[in-house]
Amino acid sequence: MRVGLTYDLRSEYLAAGYSDVDTAEFDQPETIDAIAGALARLGLAVERIGHARQLAGRLTAGDRWDLVFNFCEGLHGFGRESLVPALLDAWQIPYVFSDPLACAVTLHKGVAKHVVRGHGLATPDFAVVESAEEVRNLKLRFPLFAKPVAEGTGKGISTASRAGSTEELVAVCGTLLARHRQPVIIEEFLPGREFTVGLVGTGAEAGAIGTMEVHLGPKADPGVYTFDNKEHWEGRVTYSLLTEEPLLTAVEALAVGAWRALGCRDGGRLDIRLDAAGVPSFLEANPLAGLNPGHSDLPFICRFKGIPYDELIRRIVASAVRRAGLPLTGVLATSIAA
Repeated sequence: MRVGLTYDLRSEYLAAGYSDVDTAEFDQPETIDAIAGALARLGLAVERIGHARQLAGRLTAGDRWDLVFNFCEGLHGFGRESLVPALLDAWQIPYVFSDPLACAVTLHKGVAKHVVRGHGLATPDFAVVESAEEVRNLKLRFPLFAKPVAEGTGKGISTASRAGSTEELVAVCGTLLARHRQPVIIEEFLPGREFTVGLVGTGAEAGAIGTMEVHLGPKADPGVYTFDNKEHWEGRVTYSLLTEEPLLTAVEALAVGAWRALGCRDGGRLDIRLDAAGVPSFLEANPLAGLNPGHSDLPFICRFKGIPYDELIRRIVASAVRRAGLPLTGVLATSIAA
């Protein structure tokens, strides 16, 4: 099977003049090497394509693949994660991970929360604002938490994101609106424990593969899983596998329900936090979760569970192959033992 690999390489965007923050979600060469190596060990013929514009050039030149492993985040607009899936849909080329609709819905945290709440699943009360002055008319309970509506990797999240008064909220929203040039989502702050849930599969076949708890250490920014805490986690943050019942069942049931409600496919992560009563609530979904084997959350979860990196990639690709009606043969059809 001939498999194309699409991705955004951080160094290419830095060379083009974008900042470290602009490119925070993009990948290092070792991540792309790890994915390509795992695909090759599954018996797939891997061809590196690159970012969306490089894909567009290859498609118009007549290049085709049996399947594309799409790992592109994109850079501009609410549809940036949808661009590569939309191009591949136009050429009717099957691909790994979510379709344009799910990518756009999950990128916009406000829309995602509307969908999740519409399916009867718990998420904190929230509002989306486009100006700092709108904050003064909100009917939400303090403390509140503010972040850009369509960013990942903790971009825009700092200790100032947690606001205890209207004036603090006006200030942080003004900063976020100016810096990130997009609306801000404000939600009632949940004071409980924080988890990230790894998922593999699509629809009725989707399931949680494990849940990891985030612990902020004494050197971390206090109380908030900030951008700096995520970027410089070593020495600041520790992680552990959640095993206690009935909490584990409740957290993973919420995650799987939200994953299915949002239409996510093949593999990814969901973030869950407990409210003051210890009840899990949905925070956000990541249908293009990081896959660096050394420090990304989804491989971390698999390591805790004894699932090899190659087996994670195999399960993700197998889900896409089944959806596309392609033959599930060879190593793809057989679990890789730890």
